[in-house]
Amino acid sequence: MSAKKIRLLVLFGGVSGEHQVSLVSAKNVISAADRMRYEIIPLLITKEGRWFSANDPTPLLEGDTSRSFAVCLPADPNERRLHSLEEKELPEYLAHPIDCAFPILHGPNGEDGTIQGLLSLAQIPYVGAGVLSSALLMDKGYMKLVFQDAGLPIVPHQVHSYHRWEKDRQAVIVQIESDLPYPLFTKPCNLGSSVGISRAGDRDGLVRGLEDAFSYDNRVIVEKGVNARELECSVLGNINPRASILGEIVPSNEFYDYAAKYIDNNSELIIPAPIDDSLMKLGQELAVKAFVCAEGRGMGRVDFLLDKDTGELFLNEINTIPGFTPISMYPKLWQESGLSYPRLIDELVQLAQEEFESHSRLKKSYTPN
Repeated sequence: MSAKKIRLLVLFGGVSGEHQVSLVSAKNVISAADRMRYEIIPLLITKEGRWFSANDPTPLLEGDTSRSFAVCLPADPNERRLHSLEEKELPEYLAHPIDCAFPILHGPNGEDGTIQGLLSLAQIPYVGAGVLSSALLMDKGYMKLVFQDAGLPIVPHQVHSYHRWEKDRQAVIVQIESDLPYPLFTKPCNLGSSVGISRAGDRDGLVRGLEDAFSYDNRVIVEKGVNARELECSVLGNINPRASILGEIVPSNEFYDYAAKYIDNNSELIIPAPIDDSLMKLGQELAVKAFVCAEGRGMGRVDFLLDKDTGELFLNEINTIPGFTPISMYPKLWQESGLSYPRLIDELVQLAQEEFESHSRLKKSYTPN
């Protein structure tokens, strides 16, 4: 008798500026998943926040909902399956409980703990970080506070709110310029894929960068520019995570912006990174330490800045749902470290189930002695 397939809910799209990147990532995950082990349940979340599923994921991965069902996921743990929002009956493949979920939702409303909270309420195991870690690592400002407290090396920075920017722009600019030298980088605190990131060489550029970043988020981080090489490391695991080899990104543009990542296809990925063994080991150690101190689970891509002038290695950020596009470093680094794409998916699902079991053992009631 053949083993029962794992019913894997793959969530993609989302109400985020990274919607399109998510579609590309999901396409690669679904293609790589072993169909002898998994029954894939595709779920597209539109930019308006509506949920759609279909037996064939192909149209959904193109954003086409014409041949799909509008669905929702109840938080009731006795259900653990999608429900129809339409009068027509759901097909057989949606009638059974979900075994595990794989959110591939980059950015807000998917990588920030919101979808993780729903899946936790529904008691469905899910790939990746939990609610706390997702929310923390989504926000670059709070992330850096935790890294700083753990003694991890980070670049000088400031965080500013849209409320203060609207109230007194001059005060914000003066505060930034008094502490941070140009060039500067402005970034939305709660977004990824280099959306809304700008490099400023003077005050005019700073104002433009802040305006752009504030159009995506109400909190913006401003960082001292570093003449840096960009290194990345993939981390995999729960309580005892391990790190891949490091890779280097040589961007086609001035820095690794959205166009360099997803449009012009001219950026170069070098795996392994051309660095000496001691720096490779340091990067792996810092990646694991950062992942552990932030309560990371399942997967995380740790990004570094290597200062070309001083040789210092700075921790930039951790992505809890890294890209799985054809050019994404996370799966590529594991492939070069000896873990194939299908096996990577298998391990991520296994880690999700293990983390779920670790929480299932906890008491749900209290009786005083």
